[in-house]
Amino acid sequence: MTNGRIAELPRRGVVAVSGEDAHAFLDNLMTSNVGEAGAGRAVFAGLLSPQGKLLFDFIAFHDGERYLLDMARSEIPAFLKRLGLFRLRSKVDFADLSEERIVVAAWGGDSAPLLDGVVAPDPRLAALGYRGIVPPGADMAADFTESTEAAYDAHRIGLGVPEGGIDFTFGEAFPHDADMDQLAGVDFAKGCFVGQEVVSRMKHRGTARRRVVIGRGDDLPPPGTPVTAGGKPIGALGSSAEGTGLALVRLDRARAAMDAGEAILAGEAPLALAIPDWATFDWPATDDPE
Repeated sequence: MTNGRIAELPRRGVVAVSGEDAHAFLDNLMTSNVGEAGAGRAVFAGLLSPQGKLLFDFIAFHDGERYLLDMARSEIPAFLKRLGLFRLRSKVDFADLSEERIVVAAWGGDSAPLLDGVVAPDPRLAALGYRGIVPPGADMAADFTESTEAAYDAHRIGLGVPEGGIDFTFGEAFPHDADMDQLAGVDFAKGCFVGQEVVSRMKHRGTARRRVVIGRGDDLPPPGTPVTAGGKPIGALGSSAEGTGLALVRLDRARAAMDAGEAILAGEAPLALAIPDWATFDWPATDDPE
């Protein structure tokens, strides 16, 4: 009898950050305290533009004398270039380890998978399961059934957890848009980080109007398809699987459409929107100003 499912995630790559200043370097830049990563604990964080837009996000692990960052593989060259701009005199080194390490996800089990690498509960949401970074060809946990990235996506989407580059566009979304503040990706109590003033102002003023929510419907179209209500755009569809998708929408416009009984569509497909169970935000009151 198996204990859950485990899958390699080829879309993800691995960056190593090492050197005696690695901890301070990352903590001064990123939205969370990356230095809190340790044995059995990973940290979800991002790097923002000075205007508060999310440029990159990652899950950070501590591995001996270095940090390993699980992130979108396609974004690694730009990420390394960006880190280089901040290096200055810091004693820190960066390397792309995507040919030497792979990212895996395990879910549905009662305990952590035993793997030859770093493993920790997914820091975003306990129901997601576990994340790990292991060498290519490493034996998967014996009590987990090997699965696929597509199956993991269906699990993630069903829980309402977005992925950067698919459910929102890096460089265009604020952390609040991507629900990152709800998924342990922003530490509002830590010291300064790039873009902090904008993100903190959005939190304290409650000005976040766009959010990733769950959308359910038949034959959902590809990511990037406009979501409309009454013929007017209110957002865009992200990834979908098994009749459930994620959509980045204006909450106030979606609420107004639902109150008015207007059809909400992803392309031509009817879409029923819902807020994820774990979220603390809600649909705004109907008398909120535009």
